[in-house]
Amino acid sequence: MALAQSSSLGKTYFLSVLKSFLIWAFTLAVCLLVVGFPLVVLMATVGSLLSLVLQSVMPVSAVLLVAGSLIGFNILAVIAGAAVLTFKGIHPKEVVWLNWLHGEADTTQTSVYAACPLTCDVK
Repeated sequence: MALAQSSSLGKTYFLSVLKSFLIWAFTLAVCLLVVGFPLVVLMATVGSLLSLVLQSVMPVSAVLLVAGSLIGFNILAVIAGAAVLTFKGIHPKEVVWLNWLHGEADTTQTSVYAACPLTCDVK
């Protein structure tokens, strides 16, 4: 009986860690694409220049090598960041600026319509 309960707890813990890792990987990938757009443009520019320089050394595979290494570096950075955050025990629900991720409405902001100052007091 104790073995069955510890096995169930182990599976639950593993699934919790896996879920946290996948959420962090998704969040970091989205942040890299949206917020890190200037960084992506800079990497594309440096990659283009690097492939032009390497074209003289290895004419066939310079673009493939540079593009593959840039994409691989980005994927590795996202996975490493997600792994570090997961194994430090930081869950995405604990992060304040990720309220868009867990579907909770931000109650501090209220909508004010343009016609409201003119019509709100009229009865």
